[in-house]
Amino acid sequence: MGEQYQDFTSRQHMIAPDFEVYRYRSAYLNEVALHHHDFYEVYLLLRGRVAYTVENRIYQVRPGDIMLISPLELHQARISTDAEPYERIVLWVDRNYLERLSSPRTSLTHCFDSALPGHSNLLRPSPQVSGDFRRRMEMLGELHGQQGYGSDLLAKCCLVELLVALNRTVAAAAQPADCTCDRVVDQVVEYINDHYSEPLTLDDLSERFFISKYHLLRKFDRQVGTTVHRYILQKRLLIAKQLLGSGVAPSEACQHCGFGDYANFYRAFRAEYGITPRQYAQAQKAGQTG
Repeated sequence: MGEQYQDFTSRQHMIAPDFEVYRYRSAYLNEVALHHHDFYEVYLLLRGRVAYTVENRIYQVRPGDIMLISPLELHQARISTDAEPYERIVLWVDRNYLERLSSPRTSLTHCFDSALPGHSNLLRPSPQVSGDFRRRMEMLGELHGQQGYGSDLLAKCCLVELLVALNRTVAAAAQPADCTCDRVVDQVVEYINDHYSEPLTLDDLSERFFISKYHLLRKFDRQVGTTVHRYILQKRLLIAKQLLGSGVAPSEACQHCGFGDYANFYRAFRAEYGITPRQYAQAQKAGQTG
């Protein structure tokens, strides 16, 4: 990979069945809206000033820092607009592929698990360790693009070594405190995540948490990077995708995720992902049996 850069794309789905590595350099603002995807992401910032939103937390990311994003987390990089180019290396790993690489003794997904006590999406290693991760990710990108004998196995070994090193570093590191949150927004997000299958309105939330709709909207947008309505919709769609991928029928997924009306679910799903719920379910089934 070295100093070679790829053209930035806002695509949020994988093409490769195992993993993809990209190195981007942008001299202009190219923010992607708050989103989620079905794979694990490792994001290494090389240059630039970035505030990275994950759910209801905002991390102030420095060059050399690593962000670890799981498939279930809504997230967004907020890039500061200044003269300094924005440069990063991004690794995407298919969820099923990473689980297959794990062993009964060693879970390579451990460092992404937000349910673990003290979990942080931000990893701030020492400059020496960060430089080592950078070299590993650059080597991984070079190997993944080669077609020579054994290059696929070498790339697989390199990926496993990188993820083992990441998990060991996370386990040994004191979690950085460079993260901001808002008590009211935290409570609202937690409530939405626990009650997404039930009717949720801005009026109900503002009344439940003793805050005006205006202040809730302002606080929520500043902290999460989107509106309350949009967050609820994305959370429901995210859960619906997980259910469809596990074999749940579209009509059942619709009811479980609080849409109620299937026509609304159908329109929202297709608008978000460019595919119908049934088409997505069929594609997931074909991928698992292919």
